Amino acid sequence: MTSTKTATPGSLLMQVAGERQTGALMVGGHPGGAVYVFEGRIIYAESPAAPGVGALLTSSGRLAARTWQNALDLGTSTARVGRLLVEQGHLTQGELELCVLTATYDAAYFALSSPSAPVDFLPGATHWIGPVVHIDATAVDREVGRRVRLLDEIIANPRIDTAAVIPVTRAPRERVVLTALQWELLVHADGQRTPADLALLLGRAGFATIQELRRLAALGLIEQPEVRPNDAPDFVRLPQPRGAAAPLARSAPDSHARPAPAPNPRPAADPLAGPAPDNSDAPTVPVISGAEPVPVRANPPNSDPPLAPPSGDNNAGVYRPPRLARRKPGAKLPKEMATENPPVHQGTDEVLLKRIRTALRALR
Repeated sequence: MTSTKTATPGSLLMQVAGERQTGALMVGGHPGGAVYVFEGRIIYAESPAAPGVGALLTSSGRLAARTWQNALDLGTSTARVGRLLVEQGHLTQGELELCVLTATYDAAYFALSSPSAPVDFLPGATHWIGPVVHIDATAVDREVGRRVRLLDEIIANPRIDTAAVIPVTRAPRERVVLTALQWELLVHADGQRTPADLALLLGRAGFATIQELRRLAALGLIEQPEVRPNDAPDFVRLPQPRGAAAPLARSAPDSHARPAPAPNPRPAADPLAGPAPDNSDAPTVPVISGAEPVPVRANPPNSDPPLAPPSGDNNAGVYRPPRLARRKPGAKLPKEMATENPPVHQGTDEVLLKRIRTALRALR
């Protein structure tokens, strides 16, 4: 069979199975994977997004890492890793078959669910686990379609299956009921681990992990992967006060215009302060705002001195909060505030007397 650059992995698998070939169907893309067939039947599948047999056995504590590594060293070259684990008494035949079936269906979902991907077939290739199980290709293709529909019924966002899991900082509802696996996923999700990382860390099946993650996304407990805000425009939107704002552009001085008054002299120089900065070549910070800038008013002579502007900005595009007018102690309120009528309520003495009178009558 010739190699294919771009095709539907599921249809190509059915073609290989119909011809009863032996080899590996290599699926590219993200996440991609590989499906190994022996005389037209699937014996194993693997994908970077799903934990393999070794990860399931060691992460769950069923096998020690040293035992698994010894089996790999002895049986990889002859494709007898699974047979060695059974012959040496580390696993039963049923345990091994169940683990291989779980890893195969998990990886097949990621490798075959894409409608179009680069696919190549390597004739004669086999996997080091060996022919532990023989699965009908039609059953695998049907199960992949069922899992796709099942996940889409929860929430139709396949990017959740491969993107980093980011829990929300605040629950969207007052009470939330979680399963044991959902709790483990939220506890171990640090914003960088992917579903495959969490499945490998917890020793869980890949499909069960992404199924619970989609349910968490439907509940609003994890963020759905979307376009990140790093595609924002270059300008930064800064808040603008209602009272005053620094002008964005300064017009050239008019030679016929009256010269502006000189600013107030600077207070006594601080011996620890350095020389005044040169603002001639200072860049201007662009600020996007919908409101028209209002010129800044000069402070009255008896008020506090204004805050010193940051060095090198020449007051261009600088956000300065409006200053509140001071009121001397004992001064009257402004007219617009003084004319407001206070709320009317009964006097405290009258209410207290009524309660005492009622209590005395009750004692008679």
